[in-house]
Amino acid sequence: MTSNRLGFTAMKDDIYRNNCRQLQYLMEQVNIADIRELSRLSGISQWQLIRLEYGLLPKMPVEILLKLSDVLKVPVTSLLAVFCPDLMPVEDTTLASLEERTRELDLIKLEYQRLQKQHEQQKEELTQEFQQSSLSVIEPLILQWPTAEAAAKKNPQLSAIKILPLLKPIMELLKRWGIEPIGIVAEHTSYDPQIHQIIEGAALSPGDPVQVRYLGYRQGEKLLYRAKVSPVKVVNPLEDNSLEETNQHLKNSLKIKGDVANLLI
Repeated sequence: MTSNRLGFTAMKDDIYRNNCRQLQYLMEQVNIADIRELSRLSGISQWQLIRLEYGLLPKMPVEILLKLSDVLKVPVTSLLAVFCPDLMPVEDTTLASLEERTRELDLIKLEYQRLQKQHEQQKEELTQEFQQSSLSVIEPLILQWPTAEAAAKKNPQLSAIKILPLLKPIMELLKRWGIEPIGIVAEHTSYDPQIHQIIEGAALSPGDPVQVRYLGYRQGEKLLYRAKVSPVKVVNPLEDNSLEETNQHLKNSLKIKGDVANLLI
């Protein structure tokens, strides 16, 4: 039993070495340096190419065979003859049989191309549907903004508060996409390096007080933009001279009143 196992292992090694040589030869004919480059050019993962070298092509999708045929510039039948000789027995290798197999594989290739085209068409339709639904939300903005912009140029004194409602469709669109703001403009909060970006001042430690200058945004668990913040200077009562100045002013006032009272006496 052990000898059978060793024989089977040796046969697998022979298949692997032979397929490696054959694949290397085919790559050299089209100036492909190695299996990594073949993977990149064909879109086939290196793992699948290694399976090919071990003689597992019959268990792989037909799509891989078609991609290899296209990149290596060899007929599909030649790939089958090299990597799957068992699929083409001697009694079935007549010219008519090979032509029949070629026609079948050509049909499979045409079906693959049809499915690719259908996929691209569906992708384009989904893109157009997405754009249309987005336009329906921001329709008030794109229709009214040019007029508001012209009015603002004509009258620079026009209050910006009158134009702000036009931006509501944008916020509604972001809401539909699940995009939420991080922070509130001008609010004071604690610095969190995970969601905040310092735009001025020295480096901060987590928890230091900061003021939000520009909002950040997240979509679900995904962080899109960090909120931009600046440090907030904390006034130390011990360093604040205003209280000391006030006390000194009171002392001076009391002293003046005392002096006046002495004069009156």
